Amino acid sequence: MRVGCAVRLCSAVLSVLFVVLSEGSDVSDEGRCEGGGARCADVDLGQDRYSTAGAMRAVVVREFGGPEVLKVEEVAVPQAQGKQVLIKVSAVGVNPVETYIRSGTHNIKPPLPWTPGHDVAGVVEEVGKETTKFKKGDRVFTKSTVTGAYAEYTVAEEDATFRLVDRLSFQQGAAAGTPYMTAYRALFHRTHGKPGETVLVHGASGGVGLAAVQLAKAHGMVVMGTAGSSEGMELVRKNGASHVFNHREEGYTDKIMAATAGVGVDLIIEMLANVNLERDLELLARHGRVGIIGSRGRIEMTPRLLMTKESWVIGVGRDTEVVGNRGPTEINARTAMTKETSIIGVMLYHMDAVYALLIFWLEELTNK
Repeated sequence: MRVGCAVRLCSAVLSVLFVVLSEGSDVSDEGRCEGGGARCADVDLGQDRYSTAGAMRAVVVREFGGPEVLKVEEVAVPQAQGKQVLIKVSAVGVNPVETYIRSGTHNIKPPLPWTPGHDVAGVVEEVGKETTKFKKGDRVFTKSTVTGAYAEYTVAEEDATFRLVDRLSFQQGAAAGTPYMTAYRALFHRTHGKPGETVLVHGASGGVGLAAVQLAKAHGMVVMGTAGSSEGMELVRKNGASHVFNHREEGYTDKIMAATAGVGVDLIIEMLANVNLERDLELLARHGRVGIIGSRGRIEMTPRLLMTKESWVIGVGRDTEVVGNRGPTEINARTAMTKETSIIGVMLYHMDAVYALLIFWLEELTNK
């Protein structure tokens, strides 16, 4: 099995995961993410040691905590039931949300023992009796799994599985589910981005951020992005941002406002709301929107910033449940994300199936 990075992670956490998965094999710096999903080395787990009739290796979490709770265990190969598919995993997408869940700090706490991961790419090994979309041997990728992604085999629901075109690698497929679906949902279904609008991707050098930059550019938006290093800034620029800023520099928000001639940005895709939300509201143009994708704590905000510009703050999560909620002055941004609430109680639309369009864009982007 190959382990790729769908998004940027703390290198220490990622190194532990690589070591765990490779059962102590040497892992060089080439096995770590460098700003995004396309720059990770592969780790060979010797997948052919097991057959579907026997056992497999999987990463199992039996208690919430740090990276040390990730343990490789030999477990039974799961079986596909009903409208499910069993996938022989070739690549895995590693996403920050999985580290939050593993640590026990996320709102979502799965029953233990638990195998992390949503995004895999691989080959269908067998299908459930009611499955009609796939057959053994099909190349596929997923947006979620039933039994967890950090394993040599995984079971996924048929409706959460999508055909992977031959022109895309397994690593690209594993990096599509969470990053691209989240970015697409944030840009177009939650904040309703339009061609010609200016969007700031606040934290653009990770997997979801780069996906947002690419999709916004393809949609005809004026794209701005931030990163915390010169390497990250160059990566964001190469992926389509017209203006790139270092969010570690003092006064970088003044440069963003200057780039808009003082008008502000129409839309902000926010990766760290507990740090940036207040300044986001200052950067917005009138009737601007902030889509919260990431947050690591609580924040106090100034409601008048919303009032004077008649702006919106909208939660973006994997969930498709949409609930209106006015929200308290001191908000838990992660709660807003999980429930996908809007602070002003505006009801938005459910997610449609957009993977065909995503695949089209991914193919176009990889050919440029």
